[in-house]
Amino acid sequence: MLSNKLKKYNLILASKSPRRQQFLKDLDLDFTIELREIEEIYPKRLKGSEITDFLAELKASPFKNLKENDILITSDTIVWLNDKAIGKPKDKNDAFKVFKRLSGKKHQVITSICIKTTSEIKIINDITDVYFKELSDEEINFYIDNFHPYDKAGGYGIQDWIGYIGVEKIEGSFFNVMGLPVHKLYTELSKF
Repeated sequence: MLSNKLKKYNLILASKSPRRQQFLKDLDLDFTIELREIEEIYPKRLKGSEITDFLAELKASPFKNLKENDILITSDTIVWLNDKAIGKPKDKNDAFKVFKRLSGKKHQVITSICIKTTSEIKIINDITDVYFKELSDEEINFYIDNFHPYDKAGGYGIQDWIGYIGVEKIEGSFFNVMGLPVHKLYTELSKF
């Protein structure tokens, strides 16, 4: 349905995230993947969705020569806890500290999407509340040792083992926590 509507467009996903790539495949969309390296640095005054909005648009900025029928999609996700952004853990020690901070608390997962064409830039975002149970050191270490916490905001994938045993409830979009509010992207792409 959406794929027919977008036939005359060249959809470009600027993300190396396998989850984001899979979401577009699952929507039955034809797209190419193009990556541009940028330094993901944002002004310290930004809070919450301002950070992800800024970074999603920043990721689109190197794409200067879009063609008339190109639709570029970039995205950024953070975990927001106690008025601070938690990004991807740097190493095992950092991942452990992140999980200790998330343990027994509610945090927010914020994802922004930038949709860029030759004529406009549109930014949308979504916020999901995630409630973690108290995690034992053993559970945290098991997850860090057996899964891949280093490529995910907040160090976890809700679709992984830690989501099964650690997440008590969520309020909002499950897919947003995985890295893309697919329902909002679908709505925006349907407007083309």
